[in-house]
Amino acid sequence: MKVLLIGGTGTISSAITRLLVKKGHEVYILNRGTRNDTLPEGVKIICVDINNEAEAAEKLADMTFDAVCDFIGFVPAQLERDYRLFNGKTKQFLYISSASAYHKPVRHYKITEGTTLANPYWEYSRNKIACEEYLMKMYRENGFPVTIIRPSHTYDERSVPLGVHGSKGCWQVLKRMLDGKPVIIHGDGTTLWTITFNKDFAVAFVGLIGNPHAIGEAFHITSDESVTWNQIYKAIADSLGVELKPYYVSSQMLHELSNYDFQGGLIGDKANTVVFDNSKVKAAVPEFNATIRAEEGIKIAVEYMLAHKELQVEDEEFDNWCDKVIDAMENLKKNF
Repeated sequence: MKVLLIGGTGTISSAITRLLVKKGHEVYILNRGTRNDTLPEGVKIICVDINNEAEAAEKLADMTFDAVCDFIGFVPAQLERDYRLFNGKTKQFLYISSASAYHKPVRHYKITEGTTLANPYWEYSRNKIACEEYLMKMYRENGFPVTIIRPSHTYDERSVPLGVHGSKGCWQVLKRMLDGKPVIIHGDGTTLWTITFNKDFAVAFVGLIGNPHAIGEAFHITSDESVTWNQIYKAIADSLGVELKPYYVSSQMLHELSNYDFQGGLIGDKANTVVFDNSKVKAAVPEFNATIRAEEGIKIAVEYMLAHKELQVEDEEFDNWCDKVIDAMENLKKNF
């Protein structure tokens, strides 16, 4: 199949790119060309900023595809642009939405694709919902062959999954562990969460490409394993060979004590216990089965980060904020 990926070098899309090439598909990547050095051999590059619609339309003028996959659409205007660019030029349009769009607060811990979409806490999620609604409208009214994909917390070897971190990524939390300092965990660490390694995600996603049962449908793709945040942080500490020193603070308190988007990322997402029912995607893609357990995937990511200095980006602002929050909480205990 001839497949176009808009983006192609991110956490999710990079694994999909590699798997498509491995399976012998003709793969095109449309992006600005800033991170293409990691792409596998054989990928064809369309170097353009898709936000420059006129230039993108010119470069795509004589091209058609079996599937187009958009990994970087965040607001409806971007999907309206995609519709103008690809309507009539692809047999399938796959859109990466987000499982954070499912109803918050959680009505039932088990999530299916039929769970209502509503998230008053996070604009990111509301925009994803609006994007889905636009695309499904184009499917119902004009036959635009859309497939909606909702990932949850998907990661790879370049990033360790965390609940609380700063704007520069996960390394500072690992460094705090290595330095013997306490690390902040939202709530009491006992809510269930699902993390999915990108290689597992790619199997299901690629299986939906060209799949007639996927047109006009929405699927989430996650691991079947549910773990607590305490288990996640303990697995990180074990991979580092250090003792975990957890410091528990409520998600609401973290939101009120910082300029970080903890209302959306925590209250609207990670602070909720969610368990995903993957029966729909497994029926469509029988070969899909997430094989990389959380403990294994975390170990892969930690070891990779330790071996790659360029990923060890320190975040002094976040480190100081953690110390300040912990000191404030301890002073409150002493003075209560």
